[in-house]
Parts: sequence; C-alpha cells; structure tokens
Amino acid sequence: MMRGRVHKYARDNIDTDVIIPGPYLKIMDHNELAKHAMEGLDREFVKKVKKGDFILAGRNFGCGSSREHAPIALSYAGISAVLALSFARIFYRNAVDGAYLLPIEIGEDAYNGIEDGDELEIDIERNEVRNISKGKVYAMKPFPPLIKRIVDAGGLFNYTPE
Repeated sequence: MMRGRVHKYARDNIDTDVIIPGPYLKIMDHNELAKHAMEGLDREFVKKVKKGDFILAGRNFGCGSSREHAPIALSYAGISAVLALSFARIFYRNAVDGAYLLPIEIGEDAYNGIEDGDELEIDIERNEVRNISKGKVYAMKPFPPLIKRIVDAGGLFNYTPE
C-alpha cells in the first residue's frame, strides 16, 4: 500500500526532455539529478514534492528519448508512482526494471476525478486507487503477470525467472 499527495499535470505527451532536461544528463549523482526533476514543466516541482507523492498526467507519459534519467530523477525527488492514462513503453520499462517508481495506468474516470493536491492510497494487490480526499475508489489497470513479478521482486536485477 502506498499513500501520498498527487501533483496533477493535466496534459498529454510529457516527454523525457521535460521530466529531466538534457543539460542535466551528465549528472551522475541521483540526488543531484533529482533537484532538476520536471524542471522543463514546473520549476517549483521539487519544492512541492514530499517522499511518497504521486504524479498524475494524461496520455503517453515519458515519451521522447529512452533516458533512464527520467524515472531516476522523479524517484529521487520523492515520487513513488506516476498515474497516467498511458505511458511510453521505454519509460514504463525503465521505471519498472530499475524499481524506481510504479507506472500505474488509470482510466478517464480517475484522471478526471482526481485533482491536484488530493491524497491518494494505491493498493496494487487490489488494483485500486483510493482518493482519500474525496472518498472515491478507482480501478487501475493490473500489471501484466511478468511486470507484476518484476515489481514484486524489486526490479529486474532482483527478478529470477520461474
């Protein structure tokens, strides 16, 4: 079970250049990299985030280049999950494989019903997103079996095929 506050960016195609702008890709220290998370969209982002918080966005989150820096920067900034209508596949796999954060696919009802600042509880065992602030429960798309096993193992490096 995960609990945190949501930071909503009501737009599609938030790309990796926005999540972590190119000039910071040379930074090797993950904590330093995190100081620039979402800088291309919201310069105040890192000041607002607390450990365990979530991002809510539209379709195709994490599109663009295949930089692993994007989920790393978000994770080290404090984000534990990104909820979106859909994800770019490379961002999705980088997030899962590195165990940086959970990419959670949601439906239009959740996207429209959750507002910036709402407190959420995510239960991946029940595939539910609970909006504590509004007393609403939304379904999340279940992880495919292989992805669920990788998530449960704590990332691809810890995963042992059956």
